[in-house]
Amino acid sequence: MRRVWRPLWKNAPLSLPEHNGVATSPLSQTCVVAVVGAGAMGAGIAQVAAAAGHTVRLLDTRPHAAAAAIEGVRAQFGRMADKGKLSAEAALAAGQRLQVAENLTNLAGCGLVIEAIVESLEAKQKLYADLEAIVAVDCIFGTNTSSISVTAIGAALQHPERLAGLHFFNPAPLMALVEVVSGIATDSTVAATLFATAAAWGKTPVHAQSTPGFIVNRVARPYYAEALRLAQEGAADYATLDAVMREAGGFRMGPFELMDMIGHDVNFAVTQSVWRAFYHDPRFLPSLIQQALVDAGFYGKKRGRGFYDYREGAAKPLPQTEAAQPFVEALTLFGTSPVVEALAARLTFSGTVFARQPEADDGRIANMGLATLYVTDGRSATQRAAESGVANTVLIDLALDYTTAPRLAIAAAAQCDPLATASAVGGLQAAGFAVSRFLDVPGLAVMRSVAMLANEAADAVNQGVCSAAAADAAMRLGVNYPRGPLAWADAVGVARIKTVLANLGASYGEDRYRISPLIQRAVFAGKTLHDC
Repeated sequence: MRRVWRPLWKNAPLSLPEHNGVATSPLSQTCVVAVVGAGAMGAGIAQVAAAAGHTVRLLDTRPHAAAAAIEGVRAQFGRMADKGKLSAEAALAAGQRLQVAENLTNLAGCGLVIEAIVESLEAKQKLYADLEAIVAVDCIFGTNTSSISVTAIGAALQHPERLAGLHFFNPAPLMALVEVVSGIATDSTVAATLFATAAAWGKTPVHAQSTPGFIVNRVARPYYAEALRLAQEGAADYATLDAVMREAGGFRMGPFELMDMIGHDVNFAVTQSVWRAFYHDPRFLPSLIQQALVDAGFYGKKRGRGFYDYREGAAKPLPQTEAAQPFVEALTLFGTSPVVEALAARLTFSGTVFARQPEADDGRIANMGLATLYVTDGRSATQRAAESGVANTVLIDLALDYTTAPRLAIAAAAQCDPLATASAVGGLQAAGFAVSRFLDVPGLAVMRSVAMLANEAADAVNQGVCSAAAADAAMRLGVNYPRGPLAWADAVGVARIKTVLANLGASYGEDRYRISPLIQRAVFAGKTLHDC
């Protein structure tokens, strides 16, 4: 007889805000948690649950793998006690809550089963289908999949409503973010309970719907894709692009060093997976450069070669930095925008004399000798010079904070006098910037990357995948972005982001740069993305 699924925890005391009309409490510490898969991720999740007070049963089909993982976690608890992060008693108690499960039947009394096994739809479906005959009808299933549809996993179950994604990030004990992913059939109380439980475990959970890539693996694609396109176009070398994204954009790692660390076999596979899942949407188009690295077996750090050479004796290349140029005597700043105020502060600090003028009609931020400087708006410098009639046009890239950024990227129009370019470099150097000159590509590096990250996050929100707050939190906590992409777009100005995207689309003639309806709606309404 088919058993009726009843979410027994619905009668628990309510203690958290509602989500989709559902308010619930976390699973009690008396709930036994099972983790299937004792690799790095499974062991990390087991550590988190045990530290939170749960008895944890760890299962792995490999002989002795679960026991070895538990030994490693107990050692980690011991190290935490040695550093004063846990008392010796708490570390011992947490370690004792970890148990080896010999087989699936040992999971019969568990109230939550989290799988962290191979990324295979068939394997995950079989595991949970087998468990349905073993565990109680109110046991929750939490899949740690990073890319497989939660809806598809649940399709093989008698009670798909009990299944939700519980996507931790590696290393699970250290990374704060957990994506709680609902499939079509997921009961809202299950999602709310997992959300509350993750929060009780000291994590920052975000709700997401089961669409390709969820939040992080979807929204992050432009960070890699735009960098790869810039490299393919010869805008700058890998080291320079990485340096600009770190030192101007404020990202913890540049895209090429990050891909090398992740591994190109993994990163390229995720890109392909998302691209196929979105029916070959050009926004997610894989790169031929990365395909070549995978074909060569140059997977990054773990293989000794990727974009960079990690073999013994190899030196990492330095970013291209313009040689020192003579000081520009004629230097005028226009308006009071954040970039202009930052330039004024930096020039004043260096003792450089400059003049101030009201905001210019054409949006220029400075005249430096023969050069006229603008912040990129998604057009190339050459196009902007042709359309404005200002031949000596030099563009600067976006920076997270122009006041503190150590480096800026620039591009000069093809019409620009070399002496004008040199004077622009000299003026920026007087303000304390290391200057990297790019080939004249539309949007430069930071601006086009931020615009595309914001565009993808906006589309995720517009399509009901997550809230704006969840999108920003996921990208800050899941991949350590310096600012959530939607908050960043609000800070830059949504209308400005829309202009950049429109100009990129016009320059390339590709649907890749189509503007999210949410961005358009925000601009038309005169609102921020978080308020729209």
